[in-house]
Amino acid sequence: MLKKVLIANRGEIAVRVMRTCREMGIATVAVYSELDRDALHVRFADEAYALGGQTAAESYLNTAAILDIIATCGADAVHPGYGFFSENTDFARAITEMGVIFIGPPPSAIEVMGDKISSRLAAEKAGVSGVPGRSQTLINHQEVIDFGTEFGWPVAIKAAFGGGGRGMKVVENAEEAEAALESAQRESLNYFGRGECYVERYLTWPRHIEMQILADAYGNTLWLGERDCSPQRRHQKLVEESPAPNFPDEVRRAMGEAAVRVSEACGYVNAGTVEFMYQDGEFYFLEMNTRLQVEHPITEWVTGLDLVEWQLRIAAGEKLELTQDDIQHHGHAIEVRINAEDVSGGRFAPSPGTLIRFDQPAGPGVRLDAGYAAGDTVSQYYDNLIAKLAVWAPDRERARRRLLRAIEETVIEGVATTLPADVIILTDEAFINATHSTNWVENTLDFSSIPAPTVTAPSGEAPLVRRDVTAEVNGRRVAVAVWLPEVDDTPVRSSASAKPRRQHHSPVASTGSGTVSAPMQGTIVKVSVEVGQSVEFGDTIVILEAMKMENSVRAERAGTVSSINVTAGDGVSAGDIVAVIE
Repeated sequence: MLKKVLIANRGEIAVRVMRTCREMGIATVAVYSELDRDALHVRFADEAYALGGQTAAESYLNTAAILDIIATCGADAVHPGYGFFSENTDFARAITEMGVIFIGPPPSAIEVMGDKISSRLAAEKAGVSGVPGRSQTLINHQEVIDFGTEFGWPVAIKAAFGGGGRGMKVVENAEEAEAALESAQRESLNYFGRGECYVERYLTWPRHIEMQILADAYGNTLWLGERDCSPQRRHQKLVEESPAPNFPDEVRRAMGEAAVRVSEACGYVNAGTVEFMYQDGEFYFLEMNTRLQVEHPITEWVTGLDLVEWQLRIAAGEKLELTQDDIQHHGHAIEVRINAEDVSGGRFAPSPGTLIRFDQPAGPGVRLDAGYAAGDTVSQYYDNLIAKLAVWAPDRERARRRLLRAIEETVIEGVATTLPADVIILTDEAFINATHSTNWVENTLDFSSIPAPTVTAPSGEAPLVRRDVTAEVNGRRVAVAVWLPEVDDTPVRSSASAKPRRQHHSPVASTGSGTVSAPMQGTIVKVSVEVGQSVEFGDTIVILEAMKMENSVRAERAGTVSSINVTAGDGVSAGDIVAVIE
């Protein structure tokens, strides 16, 4: 059995893995960025080591720093969580070459399935058809136009080395192709460290059904059941449930068997998820996620299995004790993701900030996997997932009502969250009757009744700053870094400063005027206009990245751009004026 596991991740998934490790008597090691030094996953671990840096690229995607920490702490295994390096072949290979166990599939399987193009080819060889698309990475936007002309619009551009909707753009026509490809490549590079993309047909009213699999190193592969993840916005899942409602048993079995064939075709070992699109009685292979999924708790609810425990046991060389006939499903489970987003008026805009209150739900059949507690800060530099709220009940309707009760008990202050939107989703007739699709939230639901949140600022505490001091530890003189409250008259700055912020940003002016202001804290990734350029109402002025999502900041009136106050790479706060239109 494993003795010490380093979790190369942060937030709720790091805490989730640590909990099972603790139950199994396995020591845990956390890693953290400068912004996460006091995060929940750091406090929860047995040991914690600093990566340095603030952004994901500077910290959680810093391979050299993570490898050094593995060698220092003596971990015998690494759990990648999801996101970051979880589907990175080079990282998995670097871990195994150190003689350390990578808790996931072998690098060769990640190489096949982590690349969405090669995974399509592998699925086809296994006799599982995918959504019509190109099986090569895109060279330029003209290839998107050519594909759309041949197969019809809209089409979908997707990250070749990622998943979860990151780096995915729906292109409605040829005019949107160039900007959409640029945006998809940027998001993919920022989130997965690879910018390659491909294109496929975009289905108009599908359901997103995924199949959980579990495979050991002895040739045993099982499908554990499906999850319906159709309620989505911006291709990000909002609500997931298991089993899928209004889903024929014969299709369920066929999809499970197809998932096993796809997994075996790439020599898969450990937990994984094969995703499908389901429409008009037919299903199409979408991709395989070579990792644990965010929504794995609902599969755990209905099967009674701890998927993280099985990940650890398989990684340690154990054989599956189960057969396909042993997999039984009981009741119904539904999960909502609690994201730091302002959903008022249907905005779904990132809402970073400090949680000044977090009352968590409880009661029968309720589970909350959180990555934050009251007092913790949700940073603009990372994913906006605060927690996952999952419930179980004997049937779907009772699970839906139980989830609404649990949402009502959940109180979060300091940031806006997606919970008000979740209530609208769960109470809509289309969801109740299971007639919804992946396009339903954006095309049908009305969130205009959701009021703007009242976000209370945290009490004024002095920010922490770094001080390098010399100390004696067991008689040995060592240099250490200590983080202490900043003294007003001492201009101490952190050695790991944030991206530069322009000093001439002004407060927000009235909406609808000629000022274009940042709607949230973030980083400018692209300026789309020039001084003297004529723009129309709704034209994109800048693209702002916040919480790993790109957001277009648009003109609220027609006119001529008279000034631009930012450049790519600038950090901005909510209300900062980025441009002026006259």
